Amino acid sequence: MELLDGKKVSNQIKEEIAVEVSKMKERGEKVPHLAAIIVGNDGASLTYVGSKVRSCEKVGFESTLVKMPSTTSELELLKKIEELNENDDIDGFIVQLPLPPQIDTQKVLLAVDPDKDVDGFHPMNFGKMALDMSTFIPATPFGILELLERYNVDTKGKHTVVIGRSHIVGRPMSILMGRKGWPGNSTVTLTHSHTKNINQITSQADIIISALGVPNFLKAEMVKDDVVVIDVGITRVTDDTKEKGYYITGDVDFENVSKKASFITPVPGGVGPMTIAMLLKNTLLARERHRGRK
Repeated sequence: MELLDGKKVSNQIKEEIAVEVSKMKERGEKVPHLAAIIVGNDGASLTYVGSKVRSCEKVGFESTLVKMPSTTSELELLKKIEELNENDDIDGFIVQLPLPPQIDTQKVLLAVDPDKDVDGFHPMNFGKMALDMSTFIPATPFGILELLERYNVDTKGKHTVVIGRSHIVGRPMSILMGRKGWPGNSTVTLTHSHTKNINQITSQADIIISALGVPNFLKAEMVKDDVVVIDVGITRVTDDTKEKGYYITGDVDFENVSKKASFITPVPGGVGPMTIAMLLKNTLLARERHRGRK
């Protein structure tokens, strides 16, 4: 069994991006600038955005954090998005989800300029991805592809089972794993909460990508020998014996499934760090595109 070490690979990617940025500086070019909007005080979101800002500093990007109160109206947020759309200094930006209930998330994601949508959530970018056109791939799926590629995991002709059909991970992964090219060219089954006989389907899979958010859902008896397992799930489980009062776990019963797997991602330290690294990579791509146009 080989561990797909997202922490190690994400650090490699950040080092590669930092080299690119230093070359830009040497040439007297503008460095990439990533902005993030956060509405409210959701603890997990603040932690995640803080991590993005630190990563920007590490690779030499400029970064802007726009904090808005939880009472922000939809119109106020849309105005702020319009400002960032029109600001030529900003190459890419994200709107941190979830948003407060008074704001229509769909309307907000549609308002982001597709050319600056480094999260890859805009329908135009999603559509381009589905059609195999050059675009921003959502950061988590992009990170999974990068892990498979860097560990030379064979996907051609393999049976990939995706568990979960979210627009952020499950659905894009099902499209990307079935596309022509590598990683891709696999036969994909997309499963979800209404799938019958899921154990039977997962037991036939060569590659399993689980993005369900149910702790320890995937058990050893549900997988075959030498399976490749990508665990996207991340859940806080209450545990009074731990100093923090909880522990972090994924969708996969790691201890037992890892005994049968050929490759597996840990949680934490697998897909999570890759998401931020690929957001930076998308921002670098955005800067290169904008420079090309000018």
